[in-house]
Amino acid sequence: MTSIEVLKKYFGYDNFRAGQAEIISHILEKEDCLGIMPTGAGKSICYQIPAMIFDGVTVVISPLISLMKDQVDSLIQVGIPATYINSSLTEVDYSQTIQNIYHGMYKIIYVAPERFFSDTFINMLNFLDISMIAIDEAHCVSQWGHDFRPSYCEISKVISSLNKRPVIVSFTATATQVVKDDIIKLLDLHNPFVLTTGFDRENLYFSVQTPESKKEFLLKFLEDHKNMSGIIYCSTRKTVDEVYERLYNYGYKVSKYHAGMGEKNRTTSQNDFVYDRTEIMIATNAFGMGIDKSNVRYVIHYNMPSDLESYYQEAGRAGRDGDKAECVLLFSRADVVTSKFLIEHSFEGNHTNEYQKLNDIVDYCNTSKCLRSYILEYFGEKPKFDNCKFCSNCNSEIEITDITIDSKKILSCIKRMHERFGAGLVADVLKGSKSAKVKSLGFDSLSTYGIMSEYTRDTIRDLISFLVAEGYIKSIGNKYPILTLDSKANDILFSDTQVVIKKKIERILRPERNSKDDFESLPFDNKLFDILRELRMEVAKQNNVPPFIIFADVSLKQMSTYYPTDVDSMLKISGVGTFKLEKYGDIFIDVIRNYTQEHDIKRLDTLENSKSKSIATPKVDTKQVSYELYTKDGKTIKEITKIRGLTERTIEQHLLDCYENGMDINLENEINTQFENDIYDAIRKCSSGKLREIKDLLIDDVSYFDIKYYLIKMKLTLSL
Repeated sequence: MTSIEVLKKYFGYDNFRAGQAEIISHILEKEDCLGIMPTGAGKSICYQIPAMIFDGVTVVISPLISLMKDQVDSLIQVGIPATYINSSLTEVDYSQTIQNIYHGMYKIIYVAPERFFSDTFINMLNFLDISMIAIDEAHCVSQWGHDFRPSYCEISKVISSLNKRPVIVSFTATATQVVKDDIIKLLDLHNPFVLTTGFDRENLYFSVQTPESKKEFLLKFLEDHKNMSGIIYCSTRKTVDEVYERLYNYGYKVSKYHAGMGEKNRTTSQNDFVYDRTEIMIATNAFGMGIDKSNVRYVIHYNMPSDLESYYQEAGRAGRDGDKAECVLLFSRADVVTSKFLIEHSFEGNHTNEYQKLNDIVDYCNTSKCLRSYILEYFGEKPKFDNCKFCSNCNSEIEITDITIDSKKILSCIKRMHERFGAGLVADVLKGSKSAKVKSLGFDSLSTYGIMSEYTRDTIRDLISFLVAEGYIKSIGNKYPILTLDSKANDILFSDTQVVIKKKIERILRPERNSKDDFESLPFDNKLFDILRELRMEVAKQNNVPPFIIFADVSLKQMSTYYPTDVDSMLKISGVGTFKLEKYGDIFIDVIRNYTQEHDIKRLDTLENSKSKSIATPKVDTKQVSYELYTKDGKTIKEITKIRGLTERTIEQHLLDCYENGMDINLENEINTQFENDIYDAIRKCSSGKLREIKDLLIDDVSYFDIKYYLIKMKLTLSL
């Protein structure tokens, strides 16, 4: 069979994802390969398909026991003979597995590194016809990677001792150039074909938030994401326990996972999450590697991780099925303190590398640039866009604020303090602190002392962090860094360079990115989807496998869109191959057929016809929908927000646009009319007309919605 025939027969897909066909072709030419492909890009298929085409056996080295079990379960479900060898096997199971291997019962054998090095296993390798050795999580071989494992450095020695050298392929999700070079050298890859498919996960919406209360933000987020599977990462075991207790008491179906739990409890908790018995996993970074759960709809980092590699790998556990998912990082300066503590107590020797990585992710949290671009550039990839339209920075509804003058004040203060002190003391001087340290150093006599007293100390620290992220200030040193001016600072101090910032707040536009693979936008039948999910759960229990191994959410959504009621139409569903069709097809087709008959639904002839028909559907005027809900149905803005799944600010803007365009609408029930005169006075005093400057002249009870309404009302009145 050809590789595309193997893909369709066993995995049910018509086409390869980006890079898969290319690397498979090189493997089939028996070339060593290194594949750097993001989580969810389908790395495992790149060695599983050649394994089915090669005559011999493929050995896969993986450090992840849970991944082995999931991968082997998935392969068996599609008809591929596979097994694994690791410490989880009993003596009886181990002996039986070894006997089966000698009898040639498997095409793919997963093995943990410690078993790979044993004399017994090496002797067995020399007995078998090993056509290929695949090394998963290859970054573990490099000390510059985020998950260095010394055992990986021994792999090349074992391979060199074999009677016959097989094809060697290695894969990882993230690797900087240094890590990439280490993989090739330390695994002794012979003139390898190297493929980097690109690190961009187009279906993931990246967001950095700095809420006043992480607890309140989390509860609001979960309220908006009910019945969805998600992971919440915390930096410490204590925080995991606290978040778990809070959500459990609120009635959420939660699991938790950290190294302080017993192995049995961890396994139970993990299985509950993987098998959809619970919806939310709260965990430290001890959880996740090797968890092949495709329907995770969000990953929240309750605390900032210590480096971008870890963050991107953990965030990448969302949306592995190709459907939309959200990756939210909740940032606070306290997270930086925690990260420094963990670095000092988790690593031996020089910490320069760890602190540099920490600085990089702090810059990510403070940049106003596209978050997706920042990540791609970090991994050495040049983005093809300036605005991805699918991250919190690009979708921010907050107006750009000119902070050029404030930036000059900060840079000038650092210079006058002789570039020898950290951000905390610089902020104290700018704020005008009367602390003993400021006075003892004579900084209360500087011309920059107190020149930013109108700001809180935290705001000044935020502005300093932003200037560091933008490259105007350097943060030098590890545990206690000092601030110095970069050469770019001269552009602000002595030229007319403007500095602008988008203040990151909680309320932002929801994701609205379109994608050719955006399955979430399919107009699927929610009722049928729920029925199929229940059926999938029953089938999964009968087969003792996680539900997503039966069919992914994407497959169920397509079934709930195109209503396949026969074998031919079912085979056109993504993820349905001949093996799964034979095993599960009839029961799913029967349920769909009964549903369509009960509800008098006519199935479209083909998947392609359905797609073209849905594309031809007239576009709905989203503002008109909000207008009619408000004026005709009498719904409040908050009620419309819940009905439409949009932010309150978006609905407010819809209605303001209708008002400005002369449509018949009365918004004064939603406006703080008691502040009308105060707002008009503030508008007249503020010559620039900028919302932020008008807002600063008013009390906190006055909202931006109030200000926008009266600005439009004034404009309409003056035009009469």
